[in-house]
Amino acid sequence: MIMMPDISQARHSFLVLFISAMSLMSCQDKNLITVDGIHQIVDAWHEAATNADFDAYFKVLDEHSIFIGTDAHERWTKSEFQEYSKPYFDQGEAWDFKVKSRHVEFAKDGKVVYFDELLDTWMGICRGSGILELSDGEWKIVLYHLSITVPNDLIQDYLILLETHNAE
Repeated sequence: MIMMPDISQARHSFLVLFISAMSLMSCQDKNLITVDGIHQIVDAWHEAATNADFDAYFKVLDEHSIFIGTDAHERWTKSEFQEYSKPYFDQGEAWDFKVKSRHVEFAKDGKVVYFDELLDTWMGICRGSGILELSDGEWKIVLYHLSITVPNDLIQDYLILLETHNAE
């Protein structure tokens, strides 16, 4: 006599395996982000400054983040940067940076993202460089560095301007 496999047992095993695999995939997917997702986070961060939305702006920054500004003395922890910038946000006039371009790179582990961007600002074209890190299921900016770009053919004029400024 030939024994037929128990179909209900096979279906049950398949369902258990399928549900387990889907659960595992959904847990992993919560931490995955695309380049577009990074663009959305950083764009919303810049938009929060444009709208002088203090809470939304600083929510994106990790508690241990560092913001480096354009002046040689501007290296702030999150709390220092909050204190410095609060009056601008309170006046409804923080800053308005428009992204011209942005490059995004993922670290091998997928939990760290590096980006650089060119920004149209009141200071002219600036470059922003940043690092986002996945922390407790949320992507947070841990480092942002804003710098003013100087065209190569204007470097000599720039150096003269700095020399004059430093002599004062």
